[in-house]
Amino acid sequence: MKQGFMSVLLAVVAGGLTAFGVVKATQPEPQPVQGTVVTDENGKAVEYRTVNLAETDYPDFTYAAESAVEAVVYVEVTVQSRQQYQNIDPFFRFFFGDEYTPQSREQKGSGSGVIIRPDGYIVTNNHVVSGASRIQVTLNNNQQYEATVVGTDPATDVAIIKVDASDLPSIPLGDSDALRLGEWVLAIGSPLGAQLRSTITAGIVSAKGRSMPDYSGEFKIESFIQTDAAVNPGNSGGALVNKKGELVGINTAIVSQTGSYTGYSFAVPVNIVKRVAEDLMDYGTVKRAVLGISMGSVDKKFADEMKLSSVSGVYINEVLKGSAADKAGLQKNDVIVAIDGQKITDASSVQAKVGSYHPGDQAAVTYIRDGKTFTANVVFQAAAQENGETDIDGTTAFYGARLKAASPETLKALGLKSGVEIVSLGSGKMTEAGAKAGSIIAYVNGEAVSKPEDVVAKAKKAARAVYIEGVDANGRTFYFGFGK
Repeated sequence: MKQGFMSVLLAVVAGGLTAFGVVKATQPEPQPVQGTVVTDENGKAVEYRTVNLAETDYPDFTYAAESAVEAVVYVEVTVQSRQQYQNIDPFFRFFFGDEYTPQSREQKGSGSGVIIRPDGYIVTNNHVVSGASRIQVTLNNNQQYEATVVGTDPATDVAIIKVDASDLPSIPLGDSDALRLGEWVLAIGSPLGAQLRSTITAGIVSAKGRSMPDYSGEFKIESFIQTDAAVNPGNSGGALVNKKGELVGINTAIVSQTGSYTGYSFAVPVNIVKRVAEDLMDYGTVKRAVLGISMGSVDKKFADEMKLSSVSGVYINEVLKGSAADKAGLQKNDVIVAIDGQKITDASSVQAKVGSYHPGDQAAVTYIRDGKTFTANVVFQAAAQENGETDIDGTTAFYGARLKAASPETLKALGLKSGVEIVSLGSGKMTEAGAKAGSIIAYVNGEAVSKPEDVVAKAKKAARAVYIEGVDANGRTFYFGFGK
């Protein structure tokens, strides 16, 4: 991960554990138990035996660590950054030449990656390689390769890069849905740069289907595995591994006020990674399935009103017309409790499960209506991809971004008469030019815009380049442009 990338750091353990159990002997002469303090009938300690890990239930990570570490690589990136001028009309720079042209400067960053195929395909984080002009990969045996980007998916922060090599050590992919709370996992990567390459640390699964608290980043899909594995900048894109040595997640983020590990780390589940990676390797982009609903969490009040036996699941507060959910017969206030037999607990678990399907795939959605349980067979639809195409959620695709008309409240707060909101960003020219989610586009090529159709039409009309002016979420004006 690029150091200093954001205040809530994207990156992605620690420890030895010594435990003493107290066992009360039931025989006149107590039988020693390895790894415990042995007491007599009065509770007095009479003997202590050291732990022999081979004869206890403590995990032995040696096989998992020694096999998986060979497939985890150090990723160094070079980025040609361009200084962004604020409050300077782009047409002024255009006419008055290089004196007002943003200047390039070279920056270095680093992260980790995981070899998933022996022919050189490596999975890492999008934020590790985003905007990179050069990517160099160093294997655990110190071999170095130049890498190219195969495809990226900012919505899940997953990217695939490739090196020209064969017979590389790769890691088997596990099943993140099968992970259990409290299960031991390893985090493998290069925290804090090249000097700590191939660092292996351990922790447990603290939570599943987690959204990161107080984080205003650009992830569109948040259903992370949370662990207490100690990770730091540079671990981004590294492996989260189970005791069998299988990849169960890609370490992606920490929540920290200091920039260093403070107890919380997050990984993209491998079941999402597999789906995204397959699409990126096959098509160079992700063909994302959508259900076509907006959701709310089931609380006690809602459960009482709907006569539900528990507060599990999510309720549907809107079904988009013509969507997969609509065609399957799902309705407002239905409570989804399972998808293909997997229990649904919140919106994140819906995102994670739907994210594992391709458009056209089918799934059995179990839901509760009027106190009775039903199952609907859903055929997932595809999210909009082409410029000007409107998705079922009402957003419009535009060079990798999703746009919608800005609300009156947002416009008033930013002092604008009209504008179009950048809802989210994926791979494309908008991201490359420096667009940020939550910003408002006010002008395209000098003309005011009030709806996504205006942005698309004015960009289409441009002969050579598209210049965009607007205000970001903090009220600062911005300008950027890109060629058609």
